[in-house]
Amino acid sequence: MHDLRTREPDITDGQADGTLRWGGLAGILGSILMLVTFGFVAAFVGMDITPEQSLTRFPDIKTARTVENTLYLVILLLWVAHTLGLHRALRRVNPTPALLGTVLSILGLALLAAGALPHLATAPLSDLYHAPGATPQDQATLMLVWHGIDAMFDALLFTGLVILPLGIIGLGVAMLGAPGYGTRLAATTVGLGVVGLAAATAVLVGVPAMGAVGVLTLIGFHLTAGWKTYRQARTPHPMMAAGA
Repeated sequence: MHDLRTREPDITDGQADGTLRWGGLAGILGSILMLVTFGFVAAFVGMDITPEQSLTRFPDIKTARTVENTLYLVILLLWVAHTLGLHRALRRVNPTPALLGTVLSILGLALLAAGALPHLATAPLSDLYHAPGATPQDQATLMLVWHGIDAMFDALLFTGLVILPLGIIGLGVAMLGAPGYGTRLAATTVGLGVVGLAAATAVLVGVPAMGAVGVLTLIGFHLTAGWKTYRQARTPHPMMAAGA
């Protein structure tokens, strides 16, 4: 009976290590892919493209947009996996902020994912706009519809960017006292959440360009916390075993 009790934690520890390892790698890979996506967009689409240009140039950039949006969706899914890995690592030490941070983070990422594939909605409008028989009046109407769809996807993006910093702050608080994370990373994480929240506030009062700052805080959070989470799988702690 005693032998069985000593073997069970080993099995569970292996499962926890796998969750942390893959979760941490997902966070790191997602952040790297986001930076790659920025470079891809700058090279093949342009960072300062306007909604009007997005419609008039859509046939030329459709493939690039499809690649961009697909990469973006993959990134968000990787960040969801990292968030779940973080929850596994933090739930035993600080369960309430770990749960709150995880729920808010996944909710925010879900909102971003809901708006990750706008080309599926806009491609048919582009086809109508560039159709041989489209009149200037038709094109003007389609441009207005395009703006409406663009605004809808922006609303999903900005709502997600408002919620996500709250999740990051919750996870940062949960890192306090957690083995392997430390006060420095916890403070950095909370700081990134505060910066993201300030950027979201600026977006809400009419400065949409600050949304880019919110995205950068997400990259920084998932990169740094992802690395720490990955290392937890390689350096098991007694508290991890207890939390499995």
